[in-house]
Amino acid sequence: MEHNLLSNALIYLAAAVLAVPLAKRLGLGAVLGYLLAGMAIGPWGLHLIGDVEDMLHFSEFGVVMLLFLIGLELEPKRLWSLRQPIFGGGGLQVGASTAALFVAALALGTDWKTALIAALGLSLSSTAIALATLEERNLKVTPAGSAGFSILLFQDIAAIPMIALIPLIGAAPVAGRGPGWLVVLKVAAVIALLVLCGRYLLRPLLRIIAKSGLREIFTAFALLLVIAIGALMQWVGMSMALGTFLAGVLLADSEYRHALETDLEPFKGLLLGLFFIAVGMSVDVGVLLERPLLVGGLVLGFLALKSAVLYLLGRRLGIARGQQVLFAFLLAQGGEFAFVVFGAAAAARVFSASVASLLVVVVALSMVATPLLLLLYDRLIAPRLRKLEQPPDDRIEPQDSPVIIAGFGRFGQIVGRLLLANRIRATVLDHDPDQVDLLRKFGFKVFYGDATRSDLLRAAGAETARMIVVAIDDVADSLALVDAVKQHFPHLKILARARNVSHYYDLMDRGVTLLERETFEAALLLGGKALQELGYDSARAGKVVQQFRDHNFKTLHAVYPHYQDQHQMISLAKQGRQELEEMFARDASGLTAETGGEAVGNEADHERRTD
Repeated sequence: MEHNLLSNALIYLAAAVLAVPLAKRLGLGAVLGYLLAGMAIGPWGLHLIGDVEDMLHFSEFGVVMLLFLIGLELEPKRLWSLRQPIFGGGGLQVGASTAALFVAALALGTDWKTALIAALGLSLSSTAIALATLEERNLKVTPAGSAGFSILLFQDIAAIPMIALIPLIGAAPVAGRGPGWLVVLKVAAVIALLVLCGRYLLRPLLRIIAKSGLREIFTAFALLLVIAIGALMQWVGMSMALGTFLAGVLLADSEYRHALETDLEPFKGLLLGLFFIAVGMSVDVGVLLERPLLVGGLVLGFLALKSAVLYLLGRRLGIARGQQVLFAFLLAQGGEFAFVVFGAAAAARVFSASVASLLVVVVALSMVATPLLLLLYDRLIAPRLRKLEQPPDDRIEPQDSPVIIAGFGRFGQIVGRLLLANRIRATVLDHDPDQVDLLRKFGFKVFYGDATRSDLLRAAGAETARMIVVAIDDVADSLALVDAVKQHFPHLKILARARNVSHYYDLMDRGVTLLERETFEAALLLGGKALQELGYDSARAGKVVQQFRDHNFKTLHAVYPHYQDQHQMISLAKQGRQELEEMFARDASGLTAETGGEAVGNEADHERRTD
């Protein structure tokens, strides 16, 4: 068993590492690379792997994590604002696709039960392939991407009543589901439990785990959360992906959102890759070789009919003409839930196992064909569309904040409040869970996470932001963050807080030019108030403070080239202090003491007396 696990892992990873970069290099895309790798190592290829079904079930967690991470990007208010495209556009797509496929199946002489279940299953698209393609091509913010996401979300919801419908028209009940009223009660109870736990239990738990300071435990809890919700959904017969999506939405406005995203992202990508490999392995080449014309005709007819429905629907949804074909190709394939629907239909004896196997092959081949359709669009269709008409500028600008503030203590808060008062949005990161919780109660948009991690910065919008304010307490973390920004996000303008002179010089070594010492200005302000208490008027005290500030800044930069030479630095510091004393002595020399016979004054008074 242990040997099989290690050898299988070796085969999966080797196939992915070899096939995916090659597919990308040939312009075929990562998804097709995974699918071809699965076909190569599966039962009908080199026969290196045999347990295809087990791997398919395991790798479905890639889709589950994908939906959870998408849910984290959608706050409940935003999800509510999408209710019309989700239920309107999604309902229209499922209804129109099912009707067209049902009529086509009846025309081919299929009985109505088989035609109905086949049409319902084939109306669903692949969430994994469509969303992975949207991310790979950076299309999520386009109208086609937004509409596609809404439809995919509705399909995940629609899969539940589809599966529930099968026992009603089948010759045998589906085992293990129980009475209909009990299923509905379980679903309602689980959804209510998710909402209550998401609102009142998860955040305190995340805060306790975050305070432990152990990143691996936080990652372990994130995985536990997703797997537990998936298992709970499976227990009540619901879509695991839909349940985790709901949990993600409930945590979308949480301060731990970015930390959860960055911890789960690597697992999501790896499991999605395994899912695509498993789909490639599930293609029953035996059925294809036995009836190649039938299978080929069904795949081509299915893709053509569903693409036509989606193309017409794209016009109804207001998608630009240049993106309607792209929208149709993105969602034309069959989906993961079709495997579940057809398996349940075969168990309920709606149709035979051979029909179910044929339909599964059609769905799998349609998934394999999707990257090829998109390649066809890129190479032939898109260039012709660009020649026919000037495409409209239908991009939706990303809603990322222009400023990232790392560290929201006493220094970072002042910067954040100043920006907020001027209606400038900022994404704030802080690693202290208690501080984050307190500030969020006062209405600040603060997120938990270690800002020195480049993946967390990317999740916080560093690729599109204009500047980052480094206000972290710890000097080592501050310098590590500057190094990470310089390496991964060189376009970001860095504004930094220096804890002391040494920290100031370390930041200068890294090319940071916009920086302030933490306590310097506050000490100057207090010193100015002390001068006023000793008899200086406000203008004179302000002048003295400004002179000291300018001289200190000049000396600081004069010492910088020699700050690692201790003897030279001491000599320059003594020289600077002597120059400062001489400067103030010159200013005071022409003035008469106002109190106690002391000489105080400024250059303006001196000029007035000499005149």
